[in-house]
Amino acid sequence: MPHTENILPGGRYAVVSCHVERPLDDGVWERFATLQARRPGGFRIAALMRPPDDGEDEVAWLGRARAAAERGPLGLHTHWTAPDHARPTGGDPAARVREQAEWLRSRGLDVALFCGGGWYTDVAVAEALAELGYADCTATGFRPSYLAADAPRLGVGEPCYVELPSGRRLLELPTTHSLGMLARRILLPYGGSIVHAYFHDTDLVDSFRRTALVAALASLGARRRQTDLTELQRGIRPVKTMSFANSRG
Repeated sequence: MPHTENILPGGRYAVVSCHVERPLDDGVWERFATLQARRPGGFRIAALMRPPDDGEDEVAWLGRARAAAERGPLGLHTHWTAPDHARPTGGDPAARVREQAEWLRSRGLDVALFCGGGWYTDVAVAEALAELGYADCTATGFRPSYLAADAPRLGVGEPCYVELPSGRRLLELPTTHSLGMLARRILLPYGGSIVHAYFHDTDLVDSFRRTALVAALASLGARRRQTDLTELQRGIRPVKTMSFANSRG
């Protein structure tokens, strides 16, 4: 049985996102903006951006976010502790999501995509996202090697709905391939109905990683139908629904 009912024209699809974690670093941003405009493999790359932290230049950030939104989908990438510390060390993660979502909305940015920093999520965060009408990309089809076995995360390999205690459902568009995984599959089958490849903006600083990414996306684009996260969010209705508890691991 297929995992999704494709509303988009038939075929297997691929999407690409970037975790933009240093949006105010001029050198990093220039490389990302250039790549996003270039559209390697034909992909409109989603910019999942970390909002400005205390003391960072909000005006410059907003200008860059609006420019990124003209080139591809725009999403929220929450770092829970600090710009250089993705996973939470305290506080209320769900409240932070709501605060950042409101900040984006109040500044006229139409955002409906989310990925938690360090792949962190919990049931309160998921409830907040469902309430906001976001689609979530925090679930992964792989276990990040740096996470402890009991670290809170969602393990999902195909798009699905996650059923929450409130009765709401959260649309999961899981991230399935890292840059390394994508590069290793240039001559191998990808598997799955949807490939969602991601990279970090800082990957682009290294010329070897940047070249490998462009080559991998060219190969992916030649072998899969290109779409983007916004069109995917609008265009598919997963067949499968999982409880939040059963999707952890």
